[in-house]
Amino acid sequence: MTIDPTAIVDSGARIGDGTRIWHFSHVCAGAVLGRGCVLGQNVFVGNDVVIGDRVKIQNNVSVYDGVRLEDEVFCGPSVVFTNVINPRAAIPRKHAYRRTLVRQGASLGANATIVCGVTIGRYAFVGAGAVVTRDVPDHALVVGVPARQVGWVTEAGERLPLSDPPGEAEDGEEAETALSL
Repeated sequence: MTIDPTAIVDSGARIGDGTRIWHFSHVCAGAVLGRGCVLGQNVFVGNDVVIGDRVKIQNNVSVYDGVRLEDEVFCGPSVVFTNVINPRAAIPRKHAYRRTLVRQGASLGANATIVCGVTIGRYAFVGAGAVVTRDVPDHALVVGVPARQVGWVTEAGERLPLSDPPGEAEDGEEAETALSL
């Protein structure tokens, strides 16, 4: 485990072997991080957060209470997670936090916003700047505001057309179409 001297890891946080936490990040006491994760500069991880193994969180991401990231999730720079649907400064709503689940192998592009209460499916790909307001199926490629499905992606992140969901090709190999966003 590597923790930069400028990072704050509160007592009680559970950090897996081989995880690296970089400059100016803060991991709260109740957080659980798996093995081999990388938290970039200025990452915040709340108390009620579970992060799986080999997760990569780029710079300037806040993972708030109620968010769970399964193994091998990628969060691009400045991804935004929310945890309350209708926040008000004068009205405490910690009792109203909604859970968000990002399933194994999903990728969230830079500046994507994930509205609380959704599930992003296994190996799904959320394009840069997208605003996810509803569940995203496994292997779906979503883009835009609000996010809409425009295709499919393989486990390797290669793009497939919307009319060609991922699966096995006739020869047993997945299609090898480059993902170009």
